[in-house]
Amino acid sequence: MKTPVSDRLSPAIPAFAARRLSPLLACCGALILLVSTYPAYTVPQAGTPAVNTVIVTQAPPALQAEVVLAQPTPQHVWLAGYWTWRDERYEWMAGHWELPPTVSSVWVAPRWEQQGNAYRFYEGYWN
Repeated sequence: MKTPVSDRLSPAIPAFAARRLSPLLACCGALILLVSTYPAYTVPQAGTPAVNTVIVTQAPPALQAEVVLAQPTPQHVWLAGYWTWRDERYEWMAGHWELPPTVSSVWVAPRWEQQGNAYRFYEGYWN
């Protein structure tokens, strides 16, 4: 037979409090176990380019002319539009204003580079 959680708590915790905390502690233990079983994942940090690689044989179209709207605040940075590859075709991603993650961050724009007869896309990122 399992010992109730309230019986395993420190004697410094009054019995009535232990009885009330027992279901909560059992629930938290299950939650910790559940969270610990999920695989780890990484979140890209500023200065780390995305790892998605797109290589196509069709050259990207010329950049589109854009109307740059008024800057919302002096801290906002304009991220120019660019062509990306989606659903087996080029798709234009319109430029927009964005707040940098830190005051010292610099935007490294996305780009296409020719590699032999193909074109490789590099995602933009904050550095």
